[in-house]
Amino acid sequence: MLTDQLRVTAVMPASADRVYAAWLDGEEHARMTGSKASVDARVGGEHSAWDGYIEGRILELEPGRRIVQSWRTTEFPLGHPDSRLEVHLLDVEGGCEVMIVHTEIPEGQGTQYESGWRDHYFEPMAKYFGESAPKAGGRARAKKKPATPKKTTARRVAARRGAKAATRAKGAKEKGSAAKRAAPKRGARSKKAAKKRSGK
Repeated sequence: MLTDQLRVTAVMPASADRVYAAWLDGEEHARMTGSKASVDARVGGEHSAWDGYIEGRILELEPGRRIVQSWRTTEFPLGHPDSRLEVHLLDVEGGCEVMIVHTEIPEGQGTQYESGWRDHYFEPMAKYFGESAPKAGGRARAKKKPATPKKTTARRVAARRGAKAATRAKGAKEKGSAAKRAAPKRGARSKKAAKKRSGK
């Protein structure tokens, strides 16, 4: 029986351990690909992805390094045996190199699955791990961000204190002026009272 085979590689912004764990976790596998998946993460356990379009069993596991699965889609010809999928993971600069080695594919279907790995796995995976990864320098920026509000707050407090002090000074000045204006009047009233008492 003639079969196709393919090999595709991409670098993900995550560690090999991180990608390994996500591949074997049904919920996270679904999040990283954007479609329903389930995985029984043990040798002999079943796996499915893309709403049942893909299914198979786990054949071998090397934590953080390699996942081997039997793999077929609903498009496999009736009676055709499962293909063999090997997911090789290697930590490299900038993340993890993911290499898909896919063999024993029904003849004539290799091309569509090659583009499928790129479009429906590698692209959404890169986006998923890129969004969940900590950004470079993120901690430093996080420390700097609060500095601006603190400075602004300090300036505002100083400005408010200055305004209050100015208001108090102005009030005191106005009270002093009022007292000065009122002083002659009080004196005049005192003189008038004195004249009345003397009968003048």
